[in-house]
Amino acid sequence: MSITVTTWSLEQTSPNDLRRAAEPPGDDIRIVRAEVPSPEFSRFLYTAVGGDIRWTDRLGLTYAQWQEIVERPGAEIWVAYEKGTPAGYVELDPQDDGVVEIIYFGLIPAFRGRRIGGHLLSYGVARAWDLADRWPGRAATKRVWLHTCSLDGEHAMDNYLRRGFRLFDTTVSKEPDGPAPGPWPGAFA
Repeated sequence: MSITVTTWSLEQTSPNDLRRAAEPPGDDIRIVRAEVPSPEFSRFLYTAVGGDIRWTDRLGLTYAQWQEIVERPGAEIWVAYEKGTPAGYVELDPQDDGVVEIIYFGLIPAFRGRRIGGHLLSYGVARAWDLADRWPGRAATKRVWLHTCSLDGEHAMDNYLRRGFRLFDTTVSKEPDGPAPGPWPGAFA
């Protein structure tokens, strides 16, 4: 059995495209770059945020593959914390010719719907635009892009559009149906 999944690709082509969230969600939220590459922490964030919305593409990676991802020059993970607890993250993937992909972005389920996502996305997009400032030798960012799909959170597309992203491609595919993996085996049992 399979399900139909629509994937939308969106982009910004100037830092002036970014429309920041109206206001921070409160004094208890802070966003910090995970500066020490940690495959364990990266995998935790990936499964905690994406477990209920079918993020599965990285689940089969080895430790060495995770390590390669987090140690790439220019790769960055920015984590939102509420009162010291990770609430969500944005992962930046530098590509050639001044292109930065927001490869992953999202909130842990308990933190969704509380206006943290708009703030985190605004911050993460701004960090994509100024990535070359932190990585000498990298070309200045000329384009920031991402993709989202019909399996992502109900507010995802609206958040991207409100932050100034524009749609540039849409694809429709069939994917195997089945339960979301959850953040750990048996999480939804």
